[in-house]
Amino acid sequence: MEHSPSCCAAPRAPQRLPLSLHPRTTAVPPPHAVHHDDVDLPGGAFLMGDAFGEGYPSDGETPVHAVRLSAFRIDATQVTTAQFAKFVDATGYRTEAEAYGSSAVFHLLVNAPQSDILGRAAGAPWWLNVRGADWAHPAGPSSHWSEVPDHPVVHVSWNDAQAYCRWAGRRLPTEAEWEFAARGGLAGKRYAWGDELLPDGEHRCNKWQGTFPTVNTEEDGFLGTAPVKSFPANGFGLYEVAGNVWEWCNDWFQVKYYRNSPEENPQGPTIGAGRVMRGGSYLCHESYCNRYRVAARTSNTPESSSGNCGFRTVALTPQPDPTA
Repeated sequence: MEHSPSCCAAPRAPQRLPLSLHPRTTAVPPPHAVHHDDVDLPGGAFLMGDAFGEGYPSDGETPVHAVRLSAFRIDATQVTTAQFAKFVDATGYRTEAEAYGSSAVFHLLVNAPQSDILGRAAGAPWWLNVRGADWAHPAGPSSHWSEVPDHPVVHVSWNDAQAYCRWAGRRLPTEAEWEFAARGGLAGKRYAWGDELLPDGEHRCNKWQGTFPTVNTEEDGFLGTAPVKSFPANGFGLYEVAGNVWEWCNDWFQVKYYRNSPEENPQGPTIGAGRVMRGGSYLCHESYCNRYRVAARTSNTPESSSGNCGFRTVALTPQPDPTA
């Protein structure tokens, strides 16, 4: 099976941006700058990777390998537009999509004058490069984040997610932490809820239904992003770890990394072609891109942004024992 880029935005051509476009964010945030609904995980051992042989070879989901993690605290949900707005209000930060002046929006979701549609992505014409599309205008300049405050923030690059983390006193999860948390305690399962895509006919994630990329029947209730906590949580209490939006992880991406990954708290390779993204998005479909499987992985360049990629964060220290 060849690599399928269909549910990922085309990578942005890297270029150096003026430093003035990225104001320095504080290393330590003010108290209660933004609330994060954390899930406290004790860590432990698990088997990481694709046990079913269903992934694209170029995604590097095999071999299945043992991993042991220390305790950590992770967001129950993806970071929302309302949370990201507090960061921007506090710091004046400008995202890379704002600095570039455009970002990728799925063609059925665009809310912009025709003059702001700058072109289509090569090889993926359903992605339109829209002037004025950014975190605050997720469908284009005629949309606004206040219309979707409880949806995951999108049009954030890996670099933007890191800036938010520095301000919030948090960090991006490692890829191993992400998969451990997403599995929810289920060993060797295909999805975060088990092996069946639609248990008892129930949709468990926001993904594409119908004929891609022209007709989405919206059987799960959504054409684009869904509000966080729209679908049942996994066994650890995490929401939307499958579908909705891709989530940046801290790691560099390498196809062969799993062959040499250390067992204890792997941090990913020291170099790579892009940064890891996990979880799939509302554009994934089993016929061409089944990356809402819990082992699925892909990547994009760290300055890239799109209307289907966001992030969740991890606290810098494990949850203290309240009885201590």
